Amino acid sequence: MSNTQASTTQEYVKWFRHSTPYINRHSDKTFVLMLPGEAITHANFHNIVHDIALLCSLDVRLVLVHGARPQIDERLQVADTFSHFHKNLRITDSETLSFVIQAIGEARTIVEAALSTSLPNSPMQDADMQVISGNFVVAMPYGVIDGIDLQHTGKVRKVQTKSLNAALDSGAVVLLSPIAYSPTGEIFNLSFSDVATHVASAIKADKLLAFVEGTGAIDADGNLIRQLSLQECKEYLTEEGSNISFDMQQAVSACYLSCLQGVQRAQLISYSTDGALLTELFTRDGVGTMIYSGQYEQLRQASIGDVAGILGLIRPLEEQGILVRRSREILETEINKFHVMDKDGTIVACAALYPYGDMAELSCVATHPDYRNGGRAAALLQQMETQARKQKIKQLFLLTTQTAHWFIEQGFVQGKLEDLPIAKQELYNYQRNSKIFIKTLD
Repeated sequence: MSNTQASTTQEYVKWFRHSTPYINRHSDKTFVLMLPGEAITHANFHNIVHDIALLCSLDVRLVLVHGARPQIDERLQVADTFSHFHKNLRITDSETLSFVIQAIGEARTIVEAALSTSLPNSPMQDADMQVISGNFVVAMPYGVIDGIDLQHTGKVRKVQTKSLNAALDSGAVVLLSPIAYSPTGEIFNLSFSDVATHVASAIKADKLLAFVEGTGAIDADGNLIRQLSLQECKEYLTEEGSNISFDMQQAVSACYLSCLQGVQRAQLISYSTDGALLTELFTRDGVGTMIYSGQYEQLRQASIGDVAGILGLIRPLEEQGILVRRSREILETEINKFHVMDKDGTIVACAALYPYGDMAELSCVATHPDYRNGGRAAALLQQMETQARKQKIKQLFLLTTQTAHWFIEQGFVQGKLEDLPIAKQELYNYQRNSKIFIKTLD
């Protein structure tokens, strides 16, 4: 085996091992996928289908909602006709309804055929996915808006959650089209994002995954936004809504509304990038944008369950001589002294506070190498200072051998051994020759 092959193999093994927690976490979870009509005609479509098959093999419950706007436009163009729009809603009259039905039916058939593939020597071999479609969504008309009758353009009235969950429980992929029927038997053309958001909230999905043309939400400088809280997402739509495409507005709005209605997380994923779905789901940082309700990355008091994560964080620093070695037993007895930064179940930073009267030692400050440029250490330090003030601590001190400059930037000044509490002076290790820094708290 060549060095290049060995390196590639090691990278694969590393990725596969690191994906294990996510494989366990996603098993038996329910995801709703939003697939726009543009994705169905894209060259990467079959790779997306392969990734969907992989999710099914990992026991993820999937609802796939597809769009059909370009298919409808093409069908209307062939028929030498067109649609009128009002507030980005297609006005579906009786004349165009038949073309809409044909286009949506064709798009659904293409998706269903792709999901049904099980060719030998392909990622779909032995997939044998069952795909179920049906009248799981009940529609109602939009009615008249600003004096304009939208006719056969409708919206979701309700979702038949009992039968939809039964289909998911059977192991099938539920495929939903942007078309539904009213209790009176009328046919309505729906927005696929409206279907996806209503379904996600109705069945209490764990995630909504919206495929988009780009990588995700982009800020004013053209940079990918990795994550948005609900409030940040609302502000993004308000401030950047006029600067992004309607498709992106629709996807971001769907993510926002889903999280607002109880879905914990929603993610924007590129439909043009091979493997974007798997990378987003099975790596810590992903490649798209996450919109989340609740706390995605949080600072909190450590618990006994965090011991393994803290050890994994500090062991490399102990081996480099940056931190003093702590045994698992000591860490377990002192765990109440620690605070951690938890990102999606992974400890990415930690610090401990040891009181000595009205002084306290700041100790074991560590940040995962992948997260040292995001201001997390400073945020954690601020948290520790807050905890110290609550305990009536007037001064923080620390001993360090290699990170003096960073602590100086955080307001610490160099001190002397005699500045430390007597008990700490007696424990000072002259062989390590650590520098002493002190910070007076306001």
